[in-house]
Amino acid sequence: MDSKVYKSNPNPKASANPISKLFVWWMRKIVWKRNLTEDDLFDRLDRDATDKLGDRLQKSWDEELIRAKEKGTKPSLARAIFRTFWLRYFIYGVFDLFDQLILRVAQPLLLGYTIQYFSPGSTITEDQAYIYASLMVIINFLKLFCHHHYTMLTTYVGMRVRVACCALLYRKVLRINKQSMDVTATGQVINLMSNDVARFDVASLSANWLWISFLQLAIVTYFLYSSVSWAAFAGVIYIIIMTVPPQTYMGRLSARFRKRVAVRTDERMRMMNELVQGIQVVKMYAWERPFAKLVALARKSEIHKLLHAAYLRSFLLASAVFIERSSLLVTLVAFFLMGHIAGPDQIFSMAQYYNVLNVALAIMFPMGIAAIQEARVSVQRIQEFLVKPEATVEDRSGGAAKGEVSLQHVSATWDGANPSLSSINLNVLPGTLCAVVGPVGCGKSSLLYLLINELSPTSGKLKIGGRVSYASQEPWIFVGTVRQNILFGQPYDKKKYQKVVEVCALSKDFELLPYGDKTLVGEKGITLSGGQRARVNLARAVYREADIYLLDDPLSAVDTHVGKHLFDECINSYLSGKTRILVTHQLQYLQGADNIVILNKGIIEHQGNFEEILQSGVSFSKLMSSTEEEVETEELSSNLRRSTRKSMQDEQSKLRRSKRIGSQRANVNMLDRQISTLSEVSVLLDETGKLHRDPTEQDNSEKMMHENFRWQTVWQYFRAAGGLFLLFSVAIMIVVAQIITSGSDYVVTFWSNTEVLRTSLQMQLEAAGGSNQTLSEELESLPPSEFFLELYGGLVVGCILLTQIRSIAFFKMCMRASRNMHNTMFNCILRAPMRFFDTNPSGRILNRFSKDMGSTDELLPQFLIMMIQIYLVLCGILAMVLVVNYVLIVPMVIVGALFIYVARLFMTTGRNVKRLEGVRRSPVFSHLSDTLNGLATIRASGIQDIVRKEFDSHQDRHTSAWFLYVTNGSALGIWLDFLSSIFVTIVTYSFLVLSAGSFGGSGVGLAISQSLILTGMLQYGIMQMTEVVSQMTSVERVLEYTKIPSEPALESAPDKKPPGSWPQRGQVVFQKMYLKYSPTDPPVLKNLNFTIHPTHKVGIVGRTGAGKSSLISALFRLAPIEGAILIDDVDTSTLGLHDLRKHISIIPQEPVLFSETLRFNLDPFSEFEDAKLWDVLEEVELKSSIQTLDFRVTEGGSNFSVGQRQLVCLARAILRNNRILVLDEATANVDPETDALIQATIRRKFKDCTVLTIAHRLNTIMDSDKVLVMDAGTMVEYDHPHILLRNPSGFLSRLVEETGTAMAEQLRGVAKQSYDELHGLQEDLAEEQITML
Repeated sequence: MDSKVYKSNPNPKASANPISKLFVWWMRKIVWKRNLTEDDLFDRLDRDATDKLGDRLQKSWDEELIRAKEKGTKPSLARAIFRTFWLRYFIYGVFDLFDQLILRVAQPLLLGYTIQYFSPGSTITEDQAYIYASLMVIINFLKLFCHHHYTMLTTYVGMRVRVACCALLYRKVLRINKQSMDVTATGQVINLMSNDVARFDVASLSANWLWISFLQLAIVTYFLYSSVSWAAFAGVIYIIIMTVPPQTYMGRLSARFRKRVAVRTDERMRMMNELVQGIQVVKMYAWERPFAKLVALARKSEIHKLLHAAYLRSFLLASAVFIERSSLLVTLVAFFLMGHIAGPDQIFSMAQYYNVLNVALAIMFPMGIAAIQEARVSVQRIQEFLVKPEATVEDRSGGAAKGEVSLQHVSATWDGANPSLSSINLNVLPGTLCAVVGPVGCGKSSLLYLLINELSPTSGKLKIGGRVSYASQEPWIFVGTVRQNILFGQPYDKKKYQKVVEVCALSKDFELLPYGDKTLVGEKGITLSGGQRARVNLARAVYREADIYLLDDPLSAVDTHVGKHLFDECINSYLSGKTRILVTHQLQYLQGADNIVILNKGIIEHQGNFEEILQSGVSFSKLMSSTEEEVETEELSSNLRRSTRKSMQDEQSKLRRSKRIGSQRANVNMLDRQISTLSEVSVLLDETGKLHRDPTEQDNSEKMMHENFRWQTVWQYFRAAGGLFLLFSVAIMIVVAQIITSGSDYVVTFWSNTEVLRTSLQMQLEAAGGSNQTLSEELESLPPSEFFLELYGGLVVGCILLTQIRSIAFFKMCMRASRNMHNTMFNCILRAPMRFFDTNPSGRILNRFSKDMGSTDELLPQFLIMMIQIYLVLCGILAMVLVVNYVLIVPMVIVGALFIYVARLFMTTGRNVKRLEGVRRSPVFSHLSDTLNGLATIRASGIQDIVRKEFDSHQDRHTSAWFLYVTNGSALGIWLDFLSSIFVTIVTYSFLVLSAGSFGGSGVGLAISQSLILTGMLQYGIMQMTEVVSQMTSVERVLEYTKIPSEPALESAPDKKPPGSWPQRGQVVFQKMYLKYSPTDPPVLKNLNFTIHPTHKVGIVGRTGAGKSSLISALFRLAPIEGAILIDDVDTSTLGLHDLRKHISIIPQEPVLFSETLRFNLDPFSEFEDAKLWDVLEEVELKSSIQTLDFRVTEGGSNFSVGQRQLVCLARAILRNNRILVLDEATANVDPETDALIQATIRRKFKDCTVLTIAHRLNTIMDSDKVLVMDAGTMVEYDHPHILLRNPSGFLSRLVEETGTAMAEQLRGVAKQSYDELHGLQEDLAEEQITML
């Protein structure tokens, strides 16, 4: 399905040596290359392959389902994930244990001994001091390698869990039954695969801490006890009380908020998905405002819950700052109350131990709980989807002959209550053609769904012999080339392929397409016309080798002569000898069927061949209301011809004026629409010898964002939060909080120094016998210990309050930015021209609203505050190190310069890889979206394996980018911590090498302990900065969509506003009108000059690509035009779009319903009373099938048949009651009875209106007042059809002749009768006027 060719680039990690792996040296090629492209990314490793991971998890999940079934319990996806991945993860946890329990606990101990060497009266020798310092430095280096490799390896595990869950979800999508899929929003599945599975990446980092932290607590408590005796327990109990219970509770709370946020995000994404899919209808109905209101409400609710989660996160982050300091304060107070004063060696080793406990209990443990709880919610949501009922896959051959279809007393239901099919008895013999007809909603499509296993029979016996091929009613086209859409996973057989293309009438279209059959078609086939989509859809079914062909109304969307060609050449000739079941509304083809089945309300009313049905006295005339289209053949007996003629003439007299049009929209001239004209294009000869552009020129891939980080993005982000004053206020709060925090650290040092001095003076005074006046005065001048306790206590309390306030203020500011950016982006998308939606797949647009908005909402504020916090602490540490020893400024500058160089190198790589990861994520969602839209076709064709493999390959390409992103982060950490450890080594040895006496123990303790904190923290800060820069890519991507060019204004200028009654007459005048879809394209409509008089009914005809649908785009101003269109003498270009669009009604070719109430679907502005809504439902004969106006429409209107959806669109048009009505092939997919109902209603309700009808079926517009014939974007003929048909070489004459002799004769008769009636009426009017005079 994917047309892009990807270059393979083997991963060097697979062959790297141990040293290269230790220093991540194998990444150098990518790190040194500045401008990365997709081709530079390495392939994923074998162990990360989606299919292997998916198979492993699928096996565990299947075992879990069996176990749950046996025990009668619910299956647990969490257990299946645990069983699949626990071993490797546990091994990594044991590896981390060495770092956490040995290295991190030994270091403060060695620090204490080193500081002791500098204290007065120390017993430690210089050699011992060097040994302790050296061991401390070596541990520092070991720590950095252990930590970063552990982080990298566990993140890989998280990535594999995510990939495996995505594979499991996609496989489920391929198996889920239609009923379940109809009630599951596409947005929900996309959300599961984007936001929910992302929780595994976070959870893998911190889950091991849930058990490691308690082991670490026990060992640290022992060493604290050996240092300060029982006082240690005061600090440890305090830190436990402050972390474990509140953090556990907050973890639960976090999960609850996450669940609420996820539900609201699902709801918003469902709306966005529907809006993007139905944007053209929303624009033509001028419904932007009600949709904006709906999305605004959903977003407001989501933001409300996001704020709760953000406040919770702000408390957790703030607590990490003050818990370490307050624990030290509690211990020092307890030690003081025991009558002791702690020395510098005790204070700084305790500070280090509390730092270790703080990381474990206040940061990693709650992070682990929150991440596990959030992952649990995600697992439950995924599990709910995985246990949904699946489509049946049982063998239905049951001894049936090849090509035989047999149904005996078969009943089926979609909802378990109302039967869709009842007691169906049908036997289709091998090699015969069975036609299925019946009114809208009678169960025709349900019958085909039954035969392709999409609907399970509730009773009866069903036998199907051989392989089945299926063409869906609504053409399904995926993103890929036209050829890929036809082959659909089958091998390319040139001869067979060309024959299929020929019988499906696609040869001429391929000549028109810029790249022939290698032309890339957009999502949902946006670059093809409706007729082309229908034929490609049919060609796909026909190309597939099968015994039974199920064709769901493939002839409705095409012109009459093309329909005849498809029926004669494809269905009757090419597929002759195969069993064919054809659902159709085109009753002229029934004579060619071996068996005709008439369905009504899920029951077979009659079946037999054409003659039998005709002679049975059934109300066949109703069904035959379209038989004036019938192409009578010479083979029919004269009797049959006479009886049919009579019934046709009866119907004609009743329904002549209630006929309707039909045409699938020709979605613009292909060449113009798909590609901009290039000054130079390379051309190739295809197999037919035609000249075409080189297919490799086509590029529909997503643009990468700016390569360099732009400060402008940061400024725009904070400006969205509310401007300079707010930003300045929050910044001041953050800085003041840091000054108080660093001040509390310095007070401890000053206090420690004072206590050392006090002890020294007391010893000297005792030695002097207590009589030295100077010593006594000096001793008395020292502040008392209580003063320091109170001062330190006050600063810690200030630190607690300020860190909380600044965190809440910061998160509030970020949420405000997020809210404003979403609103701006949404409004820009809503106001974007149609061209934007035609050139951007929905997956790309939805990616901005799901993943990018999710990152901006939740991840960016978190990383941003942590980064700011860390860099402010860094400034405090460096200031304190310089206060102790200013000489250290030299190594500080050198190491700092290296640090910045390395950081910039890796951060540029990280940013580029992150951007590529974003680009590689979009195809995953586009492929998922395509699969969801074409699920029935995929399953009927039995190519689940092919689409699954393609999904796996998209996922693998995303994995390769994510793998490099994770590895780059860890490599950055290793190299930065390596530099930090060098700085710590310099700081430590500088005190030993320089004179020991010139530094007090407190100063040395402060400098070394702060430098040690620097090691892990600085690289963490850089990683947070990398994350911030990466998440800023999401902001950049969101901001990119706030700069989309907008359509003209929605409201008219006050002096240009049309009167309330406009348009009163409904006259439409085109003056020198040109239309281009983009400024660089040639015009699609050229120099149109014609007038549509008030109340005229005008038919618009022309071949595919003639520009019929572009005419609608011009009328509704969906694309820029030159020249003028006047409605009742008002130039539409001077009006606001809403003033124009609200006054033109349209019944679109593809009826669009939204998953809101029926009331909203009819009247989103709440302008009408309920009684009025019930009246219009009665007009369109839907009242009986609706119980309440609050009836909930499912996504895409799937709980209505296509015909019923079209009736809802008709109801909308009646409600609007405008003077101008446009019908865009509005009844192509409905049965003749519904067609007649729609036409009769239009003729009655819109009698005094101007009606424009785009048509392919000529019989429906032959009684029009005028017919406009279009060709290649120009008007070639415009007059009454009878006058046009007088010219035998005219365009309309040629179109009519192509329908066959009998049909042409009949069409000419209809046109003449209409002309005579019209002129008779005009003569009567003239006579009346003369009489009056």
